Amino acid sequence: MRVGIVILPEDRWWAAEPKWRAAEEYGFDHAWTYDHLGWRSLVDGPWFSAVPTLTAAATVTSKIRLGTFVASPNFRHPVPFTRELITLEDIADGRLILGLGAGGLGYDAQVLGGPELTTRQRTDRFAEFVAALDGLLSTDGFDFEGEYFRARGARNLPGSVQRPRVPFLIAANGPRTMRLAARYGGGWVTNGRPSESQDEWWAAVAEMCARFDEALEEAGRSPESAHRYLSLDAAPVFSLTSVDAFADAAGRARELGFTDIVTHWPRSGGPYAGRETVLEQVVTDVLPMLAKGA
Repeated sequence: MRVGIVILPEDRWWAAEPKWRAAEEYGFDHAWTYDHLGWRSLVDGPWFSAVPTLTAAATVTSKIRLGTFVASPNFRHPVPFTRELITLEDIADGRLILGLGAGGLGYDAQVLGGPELTTRQRTDRFAEFVAALDGLLSTDGFDFEGEYFRARGARNLPGSVQRPRVPFLIAANGPRTMRLAARYGGGWVTNGRPSESQDEWWAAVAEMCARFDEALEEAGRSPESAHRYLSLDAAPVFSLTSVDAFADAAGRARELGFTDIVTHWPRSGGPYAGRETVLEQVVTDVLPMLAKGA
């Protein structure tokens, strides 16, 4: 099982850089940052842009894969975003994973002053966003015509380092987005369903795994053809509350067939409040066992 960590883009680079270096030195397989203009309770505090942050992270690491967790069409157009991604992936020498999601109803959706979309409209827009990015990243001179996005002869040279394009990790909890993940995704990521208890959350995750299997079968893909990522900290209990909490979460995820799990760098306050000493213990005691499949 592979393990990733999210580092929120809230620190000035002199404070953030050591975390990105440490993520690689600790042996994490992938490291992520949120792609928002502002996020939930942290919207009134410091916040930096995802692509420049990942670009800086790429220059101080050499092996760890890097990605957005997750980018959405709330404030992005596929054409200029494609240019940013091609540049980022080039600097990262092919270590980029593009996490994509439909986008929520918070600050990102409101700050540009656009109309509020229904759940169906947001899903429609997301389907266009994924299809457009798929074409733009793999085809030079690409045309696209949709209700939300358009492109006319969009150039992408020199193109992606990874062929045919950077891999997509598609966030999906519902049937339509799961079908998108089954069609376009090299990986699928879920955060389960908001729940009152750990057991209730894990039961919902298990149900979603079964539904994703069905989506893969419908798309003509085998269950092993897509990596499966679980965002552990969408559960009611922060995974780095203790070493035992992390080990238990990792074990449950493995039993459900997840290939990858993702935790968050502990913060001094909520969300993801915790101690870096617990992170260090997990790195020492748990990550080696997960890497060995123990």
